[in-house]
Amino acid sequence: MNYKIHLVTIDEEKGKSQKVADYLFLKDFCLENSIEVYVSNKYSLISEEDLTFFKNQKFDIGFVVGWQRLVPEKILNTFSVGVFGMHGSPMNLPKGRGRSPMNWSIIEGRKIFYTNLFKYDSGADDGDVLDTFKFQVTDSDTGETMHFKNTLAMKYLIQKNIDNLVNQNFTLTKQPNTIPTYYPKRTESDSIIDWGDDIFNIERLIRAVTKPFNGAYSFIKNNKVIIYRAAIFDFQDFGYENIMPGQILEVFDNDKFLVKAYGGLLLVHEFHSEIEIDSGAMFSNNNIDSVFEHNKYGFHDLE
Repeated sequence: MNYKIHLVTIDEEKGKSQKVADYLFLKDFCLENSIEVYVSNKYSLISEEDLTFFKNQKFDIGFVVGWQRLVPEKILNTFSVGVFGMHGSPMNLPKGRGRSPMNWSIIEGRKIFYTNLFKYDSGADDGDVLDTFKFQVTDSDTGETMHFKNTLAMKYLIQKNIDNLVNQNFTLTKQPNTIPTYYPKRTESDSIIDWGDDIFNIERLIRAVTKPFNGAYSFIKNNKVIIYRAAIFDFQDFGYENIMPGQILEVFDNDKFLVKAYGGLLLVHEFHSEIEIDSGAMFSNNNIDSVFEHNKYGFHDLE
């Protein structure tokens, strides 16, 4: 079946100002493939110009990919079949609605992630579900690889269901009638490393917020050091038993360095720093002011 495709997006300036992770302007790709492009002036799609565009186009089906905003009900109502988007969580909907569920899944040490293709309504991630795909969260996954997996999951679910959507031969399933939970929004300031935490939590945080996100970070005096990749080196202390967590123990010939943490030693493989990293330097905890609330199970999705 052949489909006429439109891309609705924002420009590079808004992608940067809105801090859209891994933003990519697809206009050139669309021109090369005869795909029409509409660039919205507002990320929220609330302008009269946006509404007029959707009314005039009389679209049948919409897919939301990486928009990270609610689509206004007036826009949704212009589609004859509906607008469908992806949302996932480690416990499946309605648990784990809200923001940054893939990042939170790594931070919390979850092992399974459910991606749902659901029909948008005016609420937040509460629409009826068309189909679901489940994949593994491994101990080597990062914020980037989770997005790769989720992209493949969405591609699979759309390919599987597109003909039935076009022919309006599909069944939607209401989300279970249990109390929903919501993950809080994460910002760049939430990625500061607490060296008073244990080594497992620190290592997961670094993986969760690495590129294409801003990276976990800490300070040596007033100098910011961004850590993009690190790994647990060993649970033995190699004679550093009495060193305080957060101190840099060794700087190797290739500039990788070892940091003392509660529970073991952390080897930093990839980082950005405006200053030279020296053995004996101490990372600071003085700038930590963001603490997320936990539910009774120790996770961050709240009722």
